[in-house]
Amino acid sequence: MKLATLKDSTRDGQLAVVSRDLKTAVIADGIAPTLQRALDDWHFIAPQLAELYDELNAGKAHRTFEFDTRRCMAPLPRAYQWADGSSYVNHVELVRKARNAEMPESFWHEPLMYQGGSDDFIGPTDDIELGSEEWGIDFEGEVAVITDDVPMGIRADKAGSHIKLLMLVNDVSLRNLIPPELAKGFGFLQSKTASSFSPVAVTPDELLSAWQDGKVHLPLRTTWNGVQVGQPNAGVDMVFSFPQLIAHLAKTRNVRAGSIIGSGTVSNKDTKKGYTCIAEKRALEMITDGEPKTPFMKFGDTIKFEMFDADGKSIFGAINQQLVQHGVKKTVHPDTEL
Repeated sequence: MKLATLKDSTRDGQLAVVSRDLKTAVIADGIAPTLQRALDDWHFIAPQLAELYDELNAGKAHRTFEFDTRRCMAPLPRAYQWADGSSYVNHVELVRKARNAEMPESFWHEPLMYQGGSDDFIGPTDDIELGSEEWGIDFEGEVAVITDDVPMGIRADKAGSHIKLLMLVNDVSLRNLIPPELAKGFGFLQSKTASSFSPVAVTPDELLSAWQDGKVHLPLRTTWNGVQVGQPNAGVDMVFSFPQLIAHLAKTRNVRAGSIIGSGTVSNKDTKKGYTCIAEKRALEMITDGEPKTPFMKFGDTIKFEMFDADGKSIFGAINQQLVQHGVKKTVHPDTEL
């Protein structure tokens, strides 16, 4: 099934069930007022949502309305936890190679992961508001999962059963703030601003055969200022699967319902597949030409992420945003879809 959270002037929004074709929706408040409430009692509530989903797809649901992604908040507008991995070690290797840094062998055997801010996520068509272009503003296309309660010490071969929903992510990074922060030895803080998520979160069964071995085997299409710059396959070159990421996170702690775990920047070794973040493009330029040529994002830029099934139909809807300067009135969005 497909679930969305609609804006209703509250912090956590209103849970809606969305049709498979993303054309219609129905409010689910008679079952659960918010997605977090559904996740808190998933075994009881999910079957009721699934029944409503079937009715919606069959044209039998009542009080339906046209689904509009502009009304969407992030599926979880705020979450108990946001932990982002770095499963595509190719991406890490390229970025380190560009700055002549050695690649530790452990990176191939144990996931990198950081814990980011989860109190203020951004909706799929909301502006990305930031203070300065000098911060080196970059987009990062990822896939993420939402879990139910995961017990501490769970093995990877058992962790997959705790994946309840999947989403797309734009994990915005401020590249020029990262080096001095990491040099302090305490990790990201100011260099990782609020992340954005796709209009809908979907259950794994919606991906059909594309969901295998805890990975999504589909291209992530990335469009920057109206130009497609990448479509790497999220299932290719993913060194650590989502169950492995969950097991890594849960090694020393319980992971509670509503936790979000990201894949890290989707990246393929085949450079013809393009890129889902500017830093990777700049790293390749540094390696081949000795200097980066592609600039980071400018105010007014747009970024779009979307994933399609084998029939060319959008699965999650699109993350489709414009970068604007915080505190300055925005210009008209050049993408007519918004």
